[in-house]
Amino acid sequence: MSTVTITARPAADRGPAGAPRTAFVLAGGAALGAMQAGMVHALYERGIVPDLLVGTSAGALNAALLASRPPTAATAGELAAIWRGLRRSDVLPLRPATLLGGLAGRRDHLVPDHGLRRLATRHVQFERLEQASIPLHLVAFDLLSGNEVRLSDGPAVDAVLAAAAVPGVLPPVRWRGQLLTNAHLQDDLARYAPAAELIVLPALNPQHIAPTDFGHAGWLITQALAAARTALTVGSASTTFRGSGPTARWPRTASPSGPT
Repeated sequence: MSTVTITARPAADRGPAGAPRTAFVLAGGAALGAMQAGMVHALYERGIVPDLLVGTSAGALNAALLASRPPTAATAGELAAIWRGLRRSDVLPLRPATLLGGLAGRRDHLVPDHGLRRLATRHVQFERLEQASIPLHLVAFDLLSGNEVRLSDGPAVDAVLAAAAVPGVLPPVRWRGQLLTNAHLQDDLARYAPAAELIVLPALNPQHIAPTDFGHAGWLITQALAAARTALTVGSASTTFRGSGPTARWPRTASPSGPT
């Protein structure tokens, strides 16, 4: 059963600077990352805000946008508006020369990253990761060493591209002697913030929407917002434990009908 993992620590319980108490972990999913805008909206309107943001793939872009803005419902609404306005060509533009070169093995990718770079440059409001108003870790994978890499300082847009680079689809990013692509967040999420409660925002796929289909962002956001509000309101989650902090986990409720 698919689940959403979340905690309900109010803003008043946030830890001191340098010791995060609540961390949002935003996973990948390409176009399905739109759902995270709805989840964040439900959290922010209840005063549940992060001391730390962790993201990879589409979650890296979402986390970087959130890290450059105040943790308010208005910010979540801005994120939702960005997703609603996206088209596949904005993020994954097809260029015949690049596509044919990738299929023929002459390139290491099928789609250029120009669109994603423009998107990140337009909406990420700081130049370097260490300038984020909310501490930010972007998670990538080094093709050369085979190790996960956590990006916490350096050029913000390059870091977003590295953490969002789907292997074989988008070009890997050279970073400090490494060749980076997106990473798959592992089960041991507590290692990203050992002392914090973790709020894990996955990119679920309730109606088997293709990750490259950006035409259903509005529906995904609406469904995720409604489901998160319901779960937070009725307290239908059962308490589990991960790392050093309690998390609440509840089943995903499938909607009766998919997007039209």
